[in-house]
Amino acid sequence: MERQNHTIDATGMSIGRLSTAIAGLLMGKNKAAYQPHIDGGDFVTVKNLKQAKFTGKKLTQKNYYRFTGYIGNYKEIPMQRLWEEKPQLVLRTSVLRMLPKNKLRNKMIKRLIIKQ
Repeated sequence: MERQNHTIDATGMSIGRLSTAIAGLLMGKNKAAYQPHIDGGDFVTVKNLKQAKFTGKKLTQKNYYRFTGYIGNYKEIPMQRLWEEKPQLVLRTSVLRMLPKNKLRNKMIKRLIIKQ
């Protein structure tokens, strides 16, 4: 099994459609020998992430939540603030949630390289 390198230019692309394309490449769904229990995906490099776009009001209305570890406490981070500070984290989280929730997920997400 040979892994290929894919380079994707994010200029003008929607974050959701970009994430689905990346998730498919990381899982290896573009190959004829795809099997869900085998990690046969490729390496994916994303360029120009800051020039990607959002549809609708997601940038102003969407929030990310994180549990602090204390009872009844969680942190809420608006997507707009996270996009300004760490745009690669927004894309990585989106792709990570689209990958299958199994033991192969951590290996797949390590093959995603995001360049500003």
